[in-house]
Amino acid sequence: MAGKDLSAPLGLGKRKYFNLPLGLIGASLLTVLVTTGLVWIGVVDDPLGGEPTATVPLERSLEGLSSRDFGVVEIRPSLPEDADAPSAGNDIQKTALGPRFEPKPLSATDAPGPHPSADAAANGLSVRADARVTEPGPHGPLPKVSDSGLRPIDVYARPANQSFASIPKIAIIVGGLGLSQTGTQTAIEQLPAEITLGFAPYGASLDRWVQRARRDGHELLLQLPMEPFDYPDNDPGPHTLLVSHNTREMDERLAWLLSRMTNYVGVMNYMGARFTASEEPLEKLLTAITERGLMFVDDGSSSRSLATPTASGLRTPFSHADLVIDDVPRPKDITARLLQLEGTARAQGVAVGIATALPVTVELLAKWSRDLDERGLQLVPVSASIDRTAR
Repeated sequence: MAGKDLSAPLGLGKRKYFNLPLGLIGASLLTVLVTTGLVWIGVVDDPLGGEPTATVPLERSLEGLSSRDFGVVEIRPSLPEDADAPSAGNDIQKTALGPRFEPKPLSATDAPGPHPSADAAANGLSVRADARVTEPGPHGPLPKVSDSGLRPIDVYARPANQSFASIPKIAIIVGGLGLSQTGTQTAIEQLPAEITLGFAPYGASLDRWVQRARRDGHELLLQLPMEPFDYPDNDPGPHTLLVSHNTREMDERLAWLLSRMTNYVGVMNYMGARFTASEEPLEKLLTAITERGLMFVDDGSSSRSLATPTASGLRTPFSHADLVIDDVPRPKDITARLLQLEGTARAQGVAVGIATALPVTVELLAKWSRDLDERGLQLVPVSASIDRTAR
């Protein structure tokens, strides 16, 4: 055996697998792996781009809420960006900030209140545009001040009971109406008449909803989309008022927005943190609003807003929201906000809250308002949050 080992060629006595080309096999495997990786990158669409990921379980609903509690959550419409054609249809100052003009003595035909041509409802509120404070515009009817000084805010405001001037007063604005047919109908039917309704300019059948709301006794606001700081990533929709607009562009967009509906006492910003923090464009807007006899409501969403001092300088009828009632749309959080609003009203004499027409919000507001007078508080339209005696 030893002789055989000595006479055999070197390595022939070894087992065969010790003679495999390991380097060639390793190179082949590496080539296959690299090729597979290149094919995967080129063919497979990986939106994460190789970034580390984590999977987090998400709850499908908040505690105490169901899917029916979410109806209308934003004004932003699902319209193309170039849709320019007209569609159908926390301290606050609530001090009286009067107009930039002194109204002339009113004649009998220009006395405040609905004109016979305005189709007054049984509650005395007009349901159609009042010819005295309306003029034709390039996209539809526009509000105006009459020759004798009568303003839309004078004609369309819901009268507030002034019998008990010392009672703390609360004004509530529910916005986002006109976008959801069901949500709009529910809000009009369930909310007390003293609550002011804010309509989005992109809503369908606005004329029909305006007439319905006025017959039920509601005061109305028009919500104006304005530029936020993260625009256009966060886009309020077509015809948004931008700080870059010159006077002509501003007038054109404002004419389109203001003609979407009638019978409203004023306008309120939708988004617009950048716009309301920019002095020059905000002054242009409030000048136009004041000249048309409307009020401006700041929704209070931006701490950088210059609306209060600008409105004061221009003597624009103005109000400022104290808080958002349903920023967290849970029943317990909405109830807590309403209690906070009551405390603000008792401390300041008047308080303004804003909300969105979510089903859960509408239901709780209707329930909360039923015994408000028994708690020594008065619900008033938003126009009553301005000191009307000094306007």
